[in-house]
Order: sequence, then structure tokens, then C-alpha cells
Amino acid sequence: MPNVMETIYAKARAAKKRVVLPEADDVRTVTAAQQIVAQGLAQVVLVSPEDKIQAAVKASGADISGCTVIDPVKSPLYKEYARQFYELRKAKGMTEESALEVVADPLHFGCMMVLNEQADGQVSGATHSTADTVRPALRILKTAPGCKLVSSFFVMIVPDCEYGENGVFIYADCGLVIDPNAEELAEIAIQSAMTTQNLLGFEPRVAMLCFSTKGSASDPIADKVIEATNIAKQRRPDLLIDGELQADAALVDWIGKKKAPGSPVAGRANVLIFPDLNAGNICYKLTERLAKAEAYGPILQGLRKPVNDLSRGCDASDIVNVAAITAVQAIQ
Repeated sequence: MPNVMETIYAKARAAKKRVVLPEADDVRTVTAAQQIVAQGLAQVVLVSPEDKIQAAVKASGADISGCTVIDPVKSPLYKEYARQFYELRKAKGMTEESALEVVADPLHFGCMMVLNEQADGQVSGATHSTADTVRPALRILKTAPGCKLVSSFFVMIVPDCEYGENGVFIYADCGLVIDPNAEELAEIAIQSAMTTQNLLGFEPRVAMLCFSTKGSASDPIADKVIEATNIAKQRRPDLLIDGELQADAALVDWIGKKKAPGSPVAGRANVLIFPDLNAGNICYKLTERLAKAEAYGPILQGLRKPVNDLSRGCDASDIVNVAAITAVQAIQ
């Protein structure tokens, strides 16, 4: 099986980025922080009330001496960040008093550090929902230039697999955008192609998945995928993107040649774009369980600076892996 994470670890070590972990009141987070520093994957900033950090350290036995520790309300940056946040959000009704309360939240404080280039990215979600993780990022960092949408992807590594990139795939969107329209689906495809290039380092071959291949069925869902494919091709004619394709036509060479002759992607796809979150979420979980695949994600894409989500069922090693991915995303 390709050792994708070792490649990502090597890139992270070379990048020497600074990653915020704003859930430092959790034993998994402080345990991961020790491992991240020990492996040289990133500089770590732990952001939480100081007494809660110390309680987590005591419970875990973790050594966080190599980390920067910040209690938001005790930080000399606190009032300045609150002032900046008020300026960012006053048109939305934010008051100066409310800004102080919001920036006291470690997830918002961490995003303010990223905004001010005092950190390069943030990882949270071990004790917070996806909405809690994404909201500060959208409020403070906003989307990247040219992007209107934040979406997510999984890196899927399937053992003993001849398909994709020797068993490595990007699946999107499996964690965030519930029912993208054609324009949004096209953007997810383009974002995922760029992620594949920047994070994994191989050429993306993007399949726009559907229950239909090249007009074999007629339905509004198929029409959406066809329209999204056309939009993506028009916006980025330099990328290999094709659809609509059934999963077997996307992955299996002889089926691809039969169902979609002349396609630059059919039978060779390594990036799979699902028509909605229902399909994507089901497929990634089935791949993980039935094919015994490694699934890394959901990782966010489309933000100005990297902020990434964790499952609340994650362990310390998951946090380490996502922090390494975040450090590599920050290179771009």
C-alpha cells in the first residue's frame, strides 16, 4: 500500500509550519501535541484556558514543554483581536462587548492568530461540531481568492487495489456540502483537483460520478452532473475532468473504454466527485469498512488559510495526521 502519510509527513517536516490546536482541554489534543512536536511535523500552539490545559496534561501525562500555550483572555493579544473581530463583523451587528466574548472562545482566537499570520492553520473538532469548526473560519478567514465555496474531501487509501493512483483516491464532498448545485459541484471538482496536486503530488483525473454514463439515463440528477462537468471544463480546460460517469466506468479500464470511449478519465480516475453528500458519505464509509481502507478527513478546502475538522470520535493519531495535512496545505 502506498505510504501516503509518510510523504505528507516529510512535506510537513520541511515546511516547519505553526498549527493551532484550540481544544487543549482534551487529553487527546495534548497527547497529539506532544507527538507532533516530537516528530517535527509542526510547531504547536495550544489555546484553551490555562487551568483546563493543565488538567488535561495531568490526566494524560503528556509533555507539552515543546508547545506554545495561550490562555485567550490572559493573552496580550486578546483585546487587539477583539477589536479586529469587531471591525470584521460590525456590519453584521457585532458589538465591541460581544466581540470580547467571541474572541475568548479558543476556536475564534486561533483563527485570529491565523489571520494575523501568527499561525499557519488550525485543527479542531475533537470536542466541537463541524459547524463550530467551520463558523470561525468563515467569519474570520473567509474563502480563498476565486473560491465561493468551502467543501471537504477525504484521502482514501485502499489496500491491494489496482484502481485510482495505486489505491489512493480523493473523495469529495463527503462531509460538508449537502446538495450542491451544478456551479457548486464544479467548484468542488476543481478544488479537489488542486488539492490532489498540492497535497498528494500526482496528476488528478477527476470523475464526476452519477448513476448514468454519457447519457445512458435521463434524470435531473444526471443533468446536474453533466452541467457541472461542462462548467468545470470551461473554467479549467487544463484539468482532466469528465462525466457523467458511473463508478465502474470511472475506475475499470475495459468498462471505461466500453461505456465512455475517448474519455481522458474513464477507467483511470483517482479523484471521485459525488453528486451530493448522501452519496459521498455513504461511499466513503462503505469503502472504509468493506475494503478496509484508511480514510483521512474530512479535510476542508476553499478557505483562505487551512482550518480542518476532526471527528469527535478521533484519537490522538488522527489529530497528528490532520495537523500534518494542515501544515502541508499551509505551504500553498
